[in-house]
Amino acid sequence: MTARAGNGARDPVPEVASIAVLRPNQIGDFMFALPALAALRETYPAARIVYLGREWHKAFLDRRTPLVDEVVVLPPVPGVGAPPDVAVDAELIESACAALRERRFDIACQFYGGGRHSNPFIRRLGARMTVGVRAADAEPLDRWLPYVPWHNERLRLLEAVGLVGARTAELQPLLPVLPRDRDELAAKLQLPGDRPLVVLSPGASDPRRRWPVEKFAVVADVFAREGACVVVQGGGTDELELSANVVAAMREPAIDSGGLLSLDGLAALLQRARLVIASDSGPLQLAQALGTPTVGIFWFVNLLISGPLTSHRNRCAASLMRACPVCGRDNLKSRCEHDPSFVADVSTEEVTELALDLWRQEESASSASELPAILR
Repeated sequence: MTARAGNGARDPVPEVASIAVLRPNQIGDFMFALPALAALRETYPAARIVYLGREWHKAFLDRRTPLVDEVVVLPPVPGVGAPPDVAVDAELIESACAALRERRFDIACQFYGGGRHSNPFIRRLGARMTVGVRAADAEPLDRWLPYVPWHNERLRLLEAVGLVGARTAELQPLLPVLPRDRDELAAKLQLPGDRPLVVLSPGASDPRRRWPVEKFAVVADVFAREGACVVVQGGGTDELELSANVVAAMREPAIDSGGLLSLDGLAALLQRARLVIASDSGPLQLAQALGTPTVGIFWFVNLLISGPLTSHRNRCAASLMRACPVCGRDNLKSRCEHDPSFVADVSTEEVTELALDLWRQEESASSASELPAILR
């Protein structure tokens, strides 16, 4: 089959029984793939969709969504879910590829970056057709899109699966919350049943994307005075300190849930909230995938890449900062060695206004749903 660049949507591929999707990365990155996964499921309803990912994908997606039938956990592969220079077991990688080749995938989708390392890997699987994204220095696939920086990642992946005729009208497919999620939340966190929740998530994997603790505290106090139960969540060790510092900086009472919940329990917490306010991060993207109203604080470059596709229940505040406030270096195309917040100039007034708008929108919707049908 001749490799060629994509030039728009095609007709579906005939006789597709199995599809592999390569995307072994973080929580938010998985959420970006949901519209593309929905398109594959709708277009190929009888196909078995196998997600090639990490341990957390396997645990979290177990019996969660019909968009993925199975998760295969990949061993560390240089440049594919692991650093390019990482020491790996080549025999283990080949064994994994051999097992995947035996499945005789009809379509293998490369959803992991520009393809410098991931395109050669996806080609090793021996699928009938490979599709995905290609940077200038990457091997071609059977059907591919040129990798262009700063494009919305959800739309990029939707465009990629369009090369095999996959389409969907769902710009924001929702993930369900499972009984095991709610059971964990109830066991780990005592929440009041008579007040709506506002969840704050100050962390982010890149410190430059973190909105300052003191600003989160100011906004949190506003909602505590509005009658909300405020919960501040954090995951890793560094985020435990962040969540604790937000609660300590507040003047009103709040719950620090840092380190208490797994991803399952976090999903239940976020789904239960009336509003989530967060730095650009996995929990923000997860909240959006659960249908919870969100206010996200973004560096403008990340907003281009990871901003939500729907606006009814999502709001965004963005910083236009380009130069590092420590050394003055422009970080638009390459970063300096410093880790200051690149979103610190987003004001508490802007975030509060966006958040209160959503809060009142949801309050009105909730009140309307409680009216007798004859009065609606």
